[in-house]
Amino acid sequence: MSHTQAIALYQPMLYAIAYNLVRSKQDAEDIVQETFLKWLNAEQEKIQNLKAYLIKAVTNNCLNHLNALKRKKEEYMDAVHLPEFIIKLKESSFSHIDLDVDLSGAIKVLHAKLEPLERAVFLLKEVFEVDYDTLHKTFDKKKDHLRQLLSRAKKKLDDGKAKIHFDMPSASSLMESFKKACQGDTDELINSLKRDIWFQPENPEEE
Repeated sequence: MSHTQAIALYQPMLYAIAYNLVRSKQDAEDIVQETFLKWLNAEQEKIQNLKAYLIKAVTNNCLNHLNALKRKKEEYMDAVHLPEFIIKLKESSFSHIDLDVDLSGAIKVLHAKLEPLERAVFLLKEVFEVDYDTLHKTFDKKKDHLRQLLSRAKKKLDDGKAKIHFDMPSASSLMESFKKACQGDTDELINSLKRDIWFQPENPEEE
């Protein structure tokens, strides 16, 4: 079988494998092309089963591609500096600011780096300037403990080494309630933060 015949025979199968893994038509096409180029430059006599070789090669190339995308996302998330973002929010008109891109990244950082109660205290105190008396009534925590939580949250957010995970289904709901809070309706945001806290195992020392 010639190289041209082999490419014509296996290209549809390899594309299907690549697309199912990366879920992108253009990326799948590029990966298949890269796989064939590597095969053409390989030592042909060492390849005993061409079909198996190509399947393994395209699968490995897809996994490498996905890992590269994940690293890029993690690098982007580590570059999101929450204190600077909060300052920008405070200095902006919430009714006119386009929050979607920056807020999505910020919310994911909050979910990745902070525990639910830390996240709640940080958002309400730093963004919406809720006083400690109100936070005490809202979360039934002592004011000294709330101050410790805020300090701990700031320290975690300044730690660029924290690992970012992207499987966060509740982040989108928090983003929507946050945007509503920016328009003056904070009830939904507080309820959303409380729900996160309720589903978090309690630490008896945190009272």
